[in-house]
Amino acid sequence: MYTGRFAPSPTGPLHFGSLVAALASWLDARASQGKWLVRMEDLDRARSRLSMADAILRQLDALGLGWDGPVTYQSARLDRYRSALDALERDGRVYWCCCSRREIADSATRFPGAVRVEGAALAYPGTCRNGMRSGARPRAMRLRATSELVRFADRLQGTIEQDVEREVGDFLVLRADGMFAYQLAVVVDDAEQGVTDVVRGADLLDSTPRQIVLQRLLGLAQPRYLHLPVAVDRTGAKLSKQTAAEAIAAPAASLRSALGFLGMPGAPAAARVDELLGWALEQWHPRNIPAVRSAPAPV
Repeated sequence: MYTGRFAPSPTGPLHFGSLVAALASWLDARASQGKWLVRMEDLDRARSRLSMADAILRQLDALGLGWDGPVTYQSARLDRYRSALDALERDGRVYWCCCSRREIADSATRFPGAVRVEGAALAYPGTCRNGMRSGARPRAMRLRATSELVRFADRLQGTIEQDVEREVGDFLVLRADGMFAYQLAVVVDDAEQGVTDVVRGADLLDSTPRQIVLQRLLGLAQPRYLHLPVAVDRTGAKLSKQTAAEAIAAPAASLRSALGFLGMPGAPAAARVDELLGWALEQWHPRNIPAVRSAPAPV
């Protein structure tokens, strides 16, 4: 059975970019008569707020995007991530790293697949792969990458290939602040929730091979992926809470704008939210979405 999910970070209310991801994943799930789950990715304790999680849920409800089952919070699942990390450590797949961000920036090479919506990405140069320098303090834990080429078929973006070792390097599974890295948490969550299809923004496209590497090492199922164009502003920067993207206000108007962004213009102008979603379900097909990594948000 199709199981999809929407996994926002509760650091602010929904904006247009996050609405696009929520709407597309909801439509894809409902058009397949599947389940749609909501998961709060609240591992960033410094920025996550319970009040924001509640606000997001109220926004989804106002938009008519109902979810199935209880909402999951990553902050309540730390034992699951620890078990996965312990398994990787037993298999000798991870190691401690003492490098600071500045040290990595001074010695790393730019990840050739990085795009503007994802920011400047750096390939870790393997400084601590064979052991930390004498007297150094361990800061974070990295997964030892291999030269295996990871290839997967994205339902919108086509065939994606990445040599994780060369292009990304040994990547974090435990951060310097003691929190589990996104890559590890997301694969554990998707597997345990039985997620079959991941529909999300293309800003995460280049991190998907890392997730596939972890899925293979942990013996977890690999879902299908569909990476949507990321909504960007006039300067080409991704709409986000960090760039002060405005919160969704008028549900029906916001849905019509998001549907147009997803390649479905012509939504009924005076329709209620439920009528808009009913119309969208009849129109939904991923082939309608522009197969690009980013696109300008409606002004």
